Amino acid sequence: MSLELLILGSNSAAFAHRRHHTAQLFKLQDQHFLIDCGEGTQLLMKRHQVKLSRIDHIFISHLHGDHYFGLIGLLSTMHLFGRKKELLLVGPPGLSEIIQLQLRYSETSLNFHIRFIEFKPGQSEVVMDHPKFTVTTVPMDHRVPCSGYLFREKPKKRRIDRKMMEDVKLSHLDISRLKDGQDILNEDGSVKYENKLLTSDPNPSFSYAFFSDTKLRPELKSMIEGVDMLYHEATFANDMKDRAEQTYHTTAEQAAQFAKDANVGKLILGHFSARYKELDPIINEARAIFPNAELAIEGTKFIVDGK
Repeated sequence: MSLELLILGSNSAAFAHRRHHTAQLFKLQDQHFLIDCGEGTQLLMKRHQVKLSRIDHIFISHLHGDHYFGLIGLLSTMHLFGRKKELLLVGPPGLSEIIQLQLRYSETSLNFHIRFIEFKPGQSEVVMDHPKFTVTTVPMDHRVPCSGYLFREKPKKRRIDRKMMEDVKLSHLDISRLKDGQDILNEDGSVKYENKLLTSDPNPSFSYAFFSDTKLRPELKSMIEGVDMLYHEATFANDMKDRAEQTYHTTAEQAAQFAKDANVGKLILGHFSARYKELDPIINEARAIFPNAELAIEGTKFIVDGK
C-alpha cells in the first residue's frame, strides 16, 4: 500500500444532505496529513476512528470558512488530550494570525508548538521536502488566495532479491550500494556481483493532487501530468457553468476533461453545491468524459498500491 485517502467531508459552503464541509485524511508512507478542516472535522474523525495523535501535518487551502472553521477546535482538542509533538500547519497568509488571535483571547497556551508555513499566493513551491516525498503548492484561481497541493513520492531504491542473496555474503555497505543501483566490485575494480542479478526494479512511486476551490486552470495540466489520483472540486453540473464562472468554481464536465487531458489515473470529485441532494448529475457528467471518476462520499477510502 502506498497512498490512502479517507474522505471526511465533501460539501461546499454549508452542511446539507448529510454532507459536511471539506476535510480529507491522507496517508503517504507512514505520515498522516489532514487536508482542509471544515466545521465538524474532529467529530467526523472520531466517527471514522481517526487518531488525532497520528496527525503531524495539516494543510489548509484557503480562508473560506467551509475549509478551515474546524481548525481551532481541533487544535484545542489536541491540546486538551496532552499533545506534545510539534505540528506543521501549512496555509495561506493570515492563517497564523487568526489562530494566534483565537488562542490569545481564549487565554490558551498550547502544550505543543505549531510550525507555520504560509504559501505564496499565485506561486508553486515545495513546502515540505521529506526524504521519501515532496509536497508542492499548486496555485488555484479563486476569490481569495487559494492553493492546491501535490504530494509526490521520490524515486524508490531497488529491491534486494532475498533468494539470490542466500549464498552471497555482503556487508551493509554493499547492500546499500545494490539498492542504489551499483554493482559490487572487487578490489581491482572488476565486477564481483552484477546489480541486476541480485536486485529487482524499485516499487513504483505514487502521487496525489488536491485541487481545492478554483476556476478551471488548463495550464496546470503539465504540473500534474500522470498523477495516480486527482481530487478536483466539481461544485456544479455543466448546466450551471455560468454560475461556476461567477463564483470561481468548476463543473464536473470541466474537471473530467482536465483529468483526461492530464492523463491522471483516477479522478475524485467533491465540494458539491447544496443544490444537489442527489449526485447523479455530477458523476454521470464526469464519467461521460472520464470513466474512472468517483464521488468523494464521506467515509469512502481510496487506495493506490500499484496492484
